[in-house]
Amino acid sequence: MTTRNEKDGDIESVTKSKNNQDCLASPYDDHETIPLVETEMATSDDEKYSYSKAIASCILYSFCSVSMVLVNKSLTSSYNQYIDGNLNVFLVVFQSAVAVILVEFSKMMKWVEYPPFNFKTAMQWMPVNLFFCGMLFTGMGSLQHNSVPMVTVFKNVANIAIAIGERYFFGTEIEYLVMIAFGIMLGGAIMAAENDVQVSAQGLLWMLCNCASTAGYVLYMKFATKNVKLSKFGMVFYNNLLCTVFLLPVTLVNGEMFTFIRTEAIHTADYFTKNSFAGFVGFFLNFASLNCVSSTGPTTYAIVGSMNKIPTAILGWILFNSEITTQTWFYIGVSMCGGFFFSYAKLSLKKQVATEKRIQDS
Repeated sequence: MTTRNEKDGDIESVTKSKNNQDCLASPYDDHETIPLVETEMATSDDEKYSYSKAIASCILYSFCSVSMVLVNKSLTSSYNQYIDGNLNVFLVVFQSAVAVILVEFSKMMKWVEYPPFNFKTAMQWMPVNLFFCGMLFTGMGSLQHNSVPMVTVFKNVANIAIAIGERYFFGTEIEYLVMIAFGIMLGGAIMAAENDVQVSAQGLLWMLCNCASTAGYVLYMKFATKNVKLSKFGMVFYNNLLCTVFLLPVTLVNGEMFTFIRTEAIHTADYFTKNSFAGFVGFFLNFASLNCVSSTGPTTYAIVGSMNKIPTAILGWILFNSEITTQTWFYIGVSMCGGFFFSYAKLSLKKQVATEKRIQDS
């Protein structure tokens, strides 16, 4: 290859071997080769960005999830005394409608962008909402026929089902440290529930259905975020719109809509303000959930959801004087240990994959 030396104007012949392509390029070469050192630095920066993005998505999801629970706890503790029954499904419908209004307003202000409503897209997203509705109803049935500690045990079983489903549908490897983390959390939940074991055949059926619908919801959400061609805010729009459409008739069938209409004590500015704020938080929670699943995966999303019970329990104790039993404190401690194991396992795997990729690229 022939180049001109700009220092003395002489013509030099510079021969480059293919074996030296990863070395620093000659200062006389017209087409500069990217040094291997710079490539490694770029890869390292990409890894740091990936870690930061995953951690940020988990923190945002955790913050929104805990905030949502506390806002709804404030609503129920303030107004349950006036209500004959509960308004659980009605609250979901109201807050979903608020989220639809917010995302449409954001689109009108050109803060976010997504295509107009499309029936085909709605049908692609519909299974997510069907699984969500199933999770909601089976969760209520589980709490009705079982003790809270037993429901907590089966929530950990659902996490294991999600990990197995992620392995089966998406080919994600399950590391032995992750299984140890699951075992620790499940074992802690069982020991915490040891004195409150109240299981009937009907209650067991409800819990198994809840595990299946929860796993289906999380896993299909992962599939939808990969295959439905929508921005995250478009997904928030369809998610909340379909929730409103599916659950509004349910509030008529189960009487919650009529309970709300005839209970004048809750027709206050304070109630609507708190409910609207919950819808505002729900808007961000939808975005955070989708972002967390797409950035980390269904298993990590499920584990973060389980770990959210720790700050929720502690903040509920501080803000609402909720009682935390010895068994609950024990479960919190064990769950933290399981969460640390899981985090360590995931970080170790990422580093191993990144190292293997660098070796292959070099």
